[in-house]
Amino acid sequence: MRYRKLFAALGMLSAAVLVFAPAGTADAAYRFSDFRGRPPVHIYRSGQLAPTGLSPAEIKKAYHLPLAGGKGTIAIIDAYDDPTIENDLAVFDAQYGVPACTARNGCFTKHKMASSIARDSGWAMEIALDVEWAHAIAPAAKILLVEAKTPSGANLLDAIDYAASRNDVVAVSMSWGGEEFPDEVSYDTHFISRANPKMVFVASSGDDGAGASWPASSPNVIGVGGTTLSLSSAGSFVSEKAWPGSGGGVSAYEKEPGYQAAYKIPKATGMRAIPDVSYDADPASGFPVYLTVGTGARARGSWNTVGGTSAGAPQWAAIRALGGTATLAKLYADKASSRSLGYFRDITSGANGTCLYYCAARKRYDYVTGLGSPLTARF
Repeated sequence: MRYRKLFAALGMLSAAVLVFAPAGTADAAYRFSDFRGRPPVHIYRSGQLAPTGLSPAEIKKAYHLPLAGGKGTIAIIDAYDDPTIENDLAVFDAQYGVPACTARNGCFTKHKMASSIARDSGWAMEIALDVEWAHAIAPAAKILLVEAKTPSGANLLDAIDYAASRNDVVAVSMSWGGEEFPDEVSYDTHFISRANPKMVFVASSGDDGAGASWPASSPNVIGVGGTTLSLSSAGSFVSEKAWPGSGGGVSAYEKEPGYQAAYKIPKATGMRAIPDVSYDADPASGFPVYLTVGTGARARGSWNTVGGTSAGAPQWAAIRALGGTATLAKLYADKASSRSLGYFRDITSGANGTCLYYCAARKRYDYVTGLGSPLTARF
């Protein structure tokens, strides 16, 4: 984030100021045309013959999610092309006993926003993570991968607009983000679907620690922060705390939405608080992903263990497909209810920086893990 770099260089301002700093003259020229989406995915292990990390069954047990189910279509928005994604998904599904999701059986569709799209290794890893784990969490839902030509703001929004135009899509996953910009508010309408007004949009909050990113900062988007999830050797839940990389804070440009004002988030000062919810993001407690690298006879597939808040966006989108009820308004209303412990695991330990209140996990709501991590698919 520009603010983080600026304050680090000055060496005299607290990180608490970072959260509220308005756009200064150094950022005045930064606009949507400069925006580039970055996938916050972190590789913990790569090139493995066998998978390591948490299995779909372990994740579902930890978050009280059903083993089967899902309705509608989950749209995955990423940049560049992954020509082997359908094959890689098949390998993943076979490994974990997940029902096959192919173009032939109508479960998987890839829509390229241009006839010719280059491949990028970093984005290919992101695509594999998003597609494989969205399908693993909601195996009965369909998967639509929409590939933007590049990660520019304009190309990513074109891809989002395509997904939003389809009435079968119930959730749109955006496992990427970038610096906020002064005119971002004028682009927030892209996260509202006329084809299906009940469609939800989900984005990663970022992996740089304290600080806001867009589109997670949009009041029309569910922003997903990160945690460290610890399980026993038998796969039982042990603990969950804030992950130091989790993005979060207060938007410099987006006003506080009604669902947050009603919840009365402390110290938001009338602006949009981020994130809304959280999910496992620590690469050390990460997710196995199968990815093929190279083309033709030189192509080789292998297992990788990855993390980052990019893992949470597709899986929260899958939770929407499982329960059909997760919306921003419902999430805050459920956390405020007397039955909140049945909806969220309140994350009360850990931090994502040194900005005191804004960087520490705490009861009810915090600027690192939001309302908490899921304990159900029905909100």
